[in-house]
Amino acid sequence: MAASEENSALFPIFILTIMAIPLVPYTMVKLSRAVSKKQRSIHCQCLECDRSGKYKRSLFKKISNFSTWSNLTLVLLWVVMIFLIYYTKNMSRELLTHFLLCAYVDLVYLYAAEANKYFVESISKAYQALTDPVSRENFEKYGHPDGRQGFQMGIALPQFLLDIDGASGGILLLWIVGVCILLPLVIAVIYLSRSSKYTGNYVMHQTLSAYYYLMKPSLAPSKVMEVFTKAAEYMEIPVRRTDDEPLQKLFMSVRSELNLDIKNMKQEQAKFWKQHPAIVKTELLIQAQLTRESAALSPALQGDFRRVLELAPRLLEELLKMAVLPRTAQGHGWLRPAVGVVELSQCIVQAVPLSARKSSGVSSEGISPFLQLPHFSDAVVKKIARKKVKSFQELQEMSLEGRSELLSQVAGLSATDVEDIEKVLEMMPSLTVDITCETEGEEGIQEGDIVTLQAWVTLKRPNGLIGALPHAPYFPFHKEENYWVLLADSVSNNVWFSQKVSFMDEGGAITAASKTISETMEGSGAGVRETNEAVREAVEKVKGGSRLVMGKLQAPSEGTYNLTCFCLCDSWIGCDKKTSLKVKVLKRTRAGTRGLVSDEGAIAEEGMEEEDEIEEEEYDDYESEYSEDEDDKKDMDEKRGSKKANGTVKKQESSSEESGSEEE
Repeated sequence: MAASEENSALFPIFILTIMAIPLVPYTMVKLSRAVSKKQRSIHCQCLECDRSGKYKRSLFKKISNFSTWSNLTLVLLWVVMIFLIYYTKNMSRELLTHFLLCAYVDLVYLYAAEANKYFVESISKAYQALTDPVSRENFEKYGHPDGRQGFQMGIALPQFLLDIDGASGGILLLWIVGVCILLPLVIAVIYLSRSSKYTGNYVMHQTLSAYYYLMKPSLAPSKVMEVFTKAAEYMEIPVRRTDDEPLQKLFMSVRSELNLDIKNMKQEQAKFWKQHPAIVKTELLIQAQLTRESAALSPALQGDFRRVLELAPRLLEELLKMAVLPRTAQGHGWLRPAVGVVELSQCIVQAVPLSARKSSGVSSEGISPFLQLPHFSDAVVKKIARKKVKSFQELQEMSLEGRSELLSQVAGLSATDVEDIEKVLEMMPSLTVDITCETEGEEGIQEGDIVTLQAWVTLKRPNGLIGALPHAPYFPFHKEENYWVLLADSVSNNVWFSQKVSFMDEGGAITAASKTISETMEGSGAGVRETNEAVREAVEKVKGGSRLVMGKLQAPSEGTYNLTCFCLCDSWIGCDKKTSLKVKVLKRTRAGTRGLVSDEGAIAEEGMEEEDEIEEEEYDDYESEYSEDEDDKKDMDEKRGSKKANGTVKKQESSSEESGSEEE
């Protein structure tokens, strides 16, 4: 009886132990992530970002941010653990006295009637242990004259679960089947049914399929919106009858941004409303963000509006991946739709209309970079343009005093407004790219070589920060800056290489750069000292605001290729950078084979030159293409015909060596 009561008393301790094993480390990980996230949240300090309430830590917002299912479950489990600790602590004192009393009573009943026999047998065993050598040896080895004895083991379960008679047996069976079999099975079925619809980036497989088939190489930036809104996640947003009137009003407000043909406006409107209701609703809500008309939405549409913007960053990332996905026989993606996706992402984050990217009389790059600044409007841009400040770069390059005078006296902004603008300009990143392409262990690049691309992307800000959150007062969620490095041929519209870069995680960048540089140096046969020195330099570069981008690509056929390395930001407008790279690929001459090209041809020399970064005046070929959808194909065909005329290959022949090799 005492043993069963002891087993029942140990059940809370057993449950406490099982809960503590996963709960304690999970809580530590959760707290460490919260602390690191708090340290990394370096955001804009302007008044517009402050008024957005996105970064305010009010009591209500703290409670709402904390009140997630995972956090509430964690707190509930800790409450149960604390209760079990308190219960176990108090129970141990009471049970100690109870167990002693029960043991005493059991011993009295057990040995009162057989006291004489007990003492005789005990004394007899003791006598055997003293006199008999075998019994003595058993006693020394096993603690008993008769040798090894059995032991009793308890189970930390309540007594009613151990009583298999009657109804308790059925309860035990149901408990085992339910907890050990049915519950894991139900959880597994629910998890698999949900996860089977999504990829690792929490995007539905149906969305990726739609993006893949709708993506076209000639997809203009103005047409990217039509593909973007076809996501399956947006199809699941409910369409209510009560939304008809608010959506009609919203349509009238954003009609000029929908790329409708003015000459056939009635037919265009009818065609627009014939689309799937979810697609119509999604596009209108995105246009409400671009035109900053979200405040006029009804309360029901406000929830849908937030849902659309919450999904937008990861859907746009997957859409960009579909654009640069290898499609051609050479394994190249498409540049034009990739640039359009990034431009759409920039406009959504900064709440700037797509029409603002069109070339205008104010600036060849449009007025979109100006509109992301606080307190700027079309009127302010026109005012400062009268003072010959027509490009965003000109505004950035002005002195602090000159810019303050321009904004206050010419644009008519207050001192507080000017201070806000300066805070945002100090947050804006400036990028430089140092890129090289080479064949490891060889002096030149030949057809079919596996070429190693290495690029250092360096970010600088006037305020000295490296990783920071962008100025985005109209985007209701936290959005980290992401950068995309694309090595592309603008003439052929081919993307040779692409990689995403982030400046938020310095520790991860140091680890990745150290590992990559170490493997590269060891592969080239460098010594330990040289490898350590190269790793140390790479770590210093990362700490100084640089990120390493490395990749492999196969050299194409013989020719000279004028490539461009694009570094595109998905959050800021006007911060993208282009670097020109000329690569000469020669005929295959080296012994053996590399890639898929055979060993044929004469000995040739190869050269690879990196040109200086393109000046902002020469940036016109990358300006937004919203007004040039049809003419670009003709220009592309004309340029493609003259590409190989730029290639130069120097051939050297050695007849004596050739004849000698033939004789051998």
